Amino acid sequence: MRVGVLDIGANTARLVVFERGLERVAEDRVSLALGAEIEATGRLSAAKLAEVETASSRMVATARAAGAARIEVLVTSPGRQSENGLELAAAIRHGCGHEPRLLSADDEARLGYAGALAATRTGPGPIAVCDVGGGSAQLAVGPADGEPVWVRSIDLGSLRLTRRLLSEDPPAPSQLRAAAATIEQELEGMAPPLPQTALAVGGTARALRRIVGPLLGTHQLAEALDVLASKPAKKIAAAYGIDRWRAEVLPGGTLIVRALQQRLLRPLEVVRGGVREGAALAIFAEAEAA
Repeated sequence: MRVGVLDIGANTARLVVFERGLERVAEDRVSLALGAEIEATGRLSAAKLAEVETASSRMVATARAAGAARIEVLVTSPGRQSENGLELAAAIRHGCGHEPRLLSADDEARLGYAGALAATRTGPGPIAVCDVGGGSAQLAVGPADGEPVWVRSIDLGSLRLTRRLLSEDPPAPSQLRAAAATIEQELEGMAPPLPQTALAVGGTARALRRIVGPLLGTHQLAEALDVLASKPAKKIAAAYGIDRWRAEVLPGGTLIVRALQQRLLRPLEVVRGGVREGAALAIFAEAEAA
């Protein structure tokens, strides 16, 4: 059995087709930057909705060609944050013929938690999973063999923070300080249970792994911010093999990762799993139960 999961977020739409065991057999990705329009105007334009319709049609066709027997379409922060989220859902439905699932922040955190744990071996727990996306950030803590028992989310991600406060390329020290202060305001009062192991998933974490390696502790994140503040996005992208659009929003994403890591008091291990893996696991489990 093969399962396709299309995840439409603030930065990108990403498709992965999985076999049992979460082996990846096909992938596709396109940058849509939905979060940029939502941050600027509060809603998605007709032109952007048409772009989503075309992308979802093409990517679901890719999943079918790869032999996916089940396909699930997920919409993360754009579905929650856009004033016309229902129009976004209608555009996806019209484009690919599948009813999209508009994830709540808790849904997103719980799927990311399940996907992260499935993708790596962990100790006995508790485990923390940190997921910084383009439009929001999630943190979940729980046991190594079950559901998270503590979940929090903020409506601030790498793209939203960049559009709001980090206009220079590279961002000036004053802009980085202002962005860090904004993050602290969003996280005020957040006190997660302290984990034995902390994992990081998502595009920000994967990009940081290219710059400083798979462990994101205090020193590594400080080094990453120094690098990102010293060169424009074009040079960062070329030096580390990162997409240009990702390099543009990476300083903001790194600031959010740093703030979450400081609250966990553990370095974050970058792992590949996340929301798409969590959704695929649920589909496989449902098929097995049936």
